[in-house]
Amino acid sequence: MLSALIALVESKRRPPATEVVFAGLVDEEDAQAGSRALAASGLCADLAVVGEPTGLKVVTAHKGDLWLEIETRGRAAHGSRPDLGKSAIVAMATVVRALEGDYAADLRRRRHGLLGSPTVNVGTILGGVQPNIVPDRCQIRVDRRTIPGETEAGVRREIRRMLRRVGATARVAKLPHGPCPPLETDHRQPMVQLLLRAADQTGPVGADYFCDAAILATGGIPSVVFGPGNIAQAHTADEWISLRQVDGATARLRRFLESLP
Repeated sequence: MLSALIALVESKRRPPATEVVFAGLVDEEDAQAGSRALAASGLCADLAVVGEPTGLKVVTAHKGDLWLEIETRGRAAHGSRPDLGKSAIVAMATVVRALEGDYAADLRRRRHGLLGSPTVNVGTILGGVQPNIVPDRCQIRVDRRTIPGETEAGVRREIRRMLRRVGATARVAKLPHGPCPPLETDHRQPMVQLLLRAADQTGPVGADYFCDAAILATGGIPSVVFGPGNIAQAHTADEWISLRQVDGATARLRRFLESLP
């Protein structure tokens, strides 16, 4: 992005009426503090192009993300007399089976044209103190990817209904992050069409992951995602990116910037 901007500054084809702003934002991987601050600043723009690995495709929709904590409670007892206690881990096993079984199957029946189905993943589990004590508390943390039309409140309600259906008693709480809604930007908007043409792309595509684009869009800035690389290489021990794609992204971004009015 910086290379494309430098090339634009040195070019004789600088847009005569469009202001171009580069925003370097922090904290995208955790709580999106940077994009949330920018969205709240009142900045007005016709389009935000958010850099993420899209394989040089213009992404106009991505999934939202909701992190939940589910807790079961039991009654502690000595491990030699488990009949005197009530295991919170056994109770949680019912919750995990329901989430990864029938609930996940139900999610697969929901479809979005660009994003496919929402998903659920039990990512962490914590319970018990030591082997000779019946555990009185167990917690799991759940990653729930959402599609347009789903809300955080609606997801919590449906999980609570599912728990009642399987006879599980558990506390369901949202982890303390700001809202992470799905993104869905109309690809027919003029600025998006200019970027699509610069990227030699005829229609929109979607991405499974969440990023800053949805935060900026919620703040009133139409947003898309574009960049070199593949999400499959992200967050791996040997994370890498093709230099050919870096050069290709720079060229496409420069074409887009030079096409602006």
